[in-house]
Amino acid sequence: MLHWIFRIVKADPAGRYGEEWSLRDVRVSLQMLIPKVLRGLYLRLFLKSSRGLVLRGRDVKIFNKSYVSVGRNFNLDDGCEVNGLSRNGLVFGDNVTIGKWALVRPTNQYGGTVGEGLRVGNDSNIGPYCYRGCSGQIDIGSNVMMSPRVSIYAENHNFGETDRPMKNQGVTRQFVKIEDDCWIAANSVILAGVTVGEGSIVAAGSVVTKDVPPFSIVAGNPATVIKKRQ
Repeated sequence: MLHWIFRIVKADPAGRYGEEWSLRDVRVSLQMLIPKVLRGLYLRLFLKSSRGLVLRGRDVKIFNKSYVSVGRNFNLDDGCEVNGLSRNGLVFGDNVTIGKWALVRPTNQYGGTVGEGLRVGNDSNIGPYCYRGCSGQIDIGSNVMMSPRVSIYAENHNFGETDRPMKNQGVTRQFVKIEDDCWIAANSVILAGVTVGEGSIVAAGSVVTKDVPPFSIVAGNPATVIKKRQ
């Protein structure tokens, strides 16, 4: 019976398990996925909306679930943390993954001003150990690849007054946008007010402080255009 089930799975028209996958390999994969599916079924009861399968890994922390909307095949990997509390909510498209130990935080869980929120398009991912400080609005397009430890900040601390601590001077929130089909490589930092144009690549370890033109490759600190893809 199990052998028959595995053969059906391998014949999946989506092509998730190709010819290189043996039936044993498929079985191991399913053994890992089934607990995530069961945890996801329970999580769906509390989300604002969900259009399909939700996968929830181990030790996932998700707060204020009623602000979170997800599409099909939404995957929360082990140990990630998501706080939904935000003015515009958190909206995830189809086939979106939040990687292991990533953090999405529009608002401090222990009080303070409510943040703006986050939108992620279809077929995009937030890599392992990434940070999304979406107190200002962050929009991520479709088919965006984010490698591990990418940080995006949509606010800056005010520091104009020298007679009181900077942490008491508040913040200035700004919009951050990453357009479709971008690749943000490992350990990059994208700062408030920046738009990364369609089809662009941000090289590993870059600090992006200003807009990136479409189909550009940028690198360095501060990041500058080193090549055009077109």
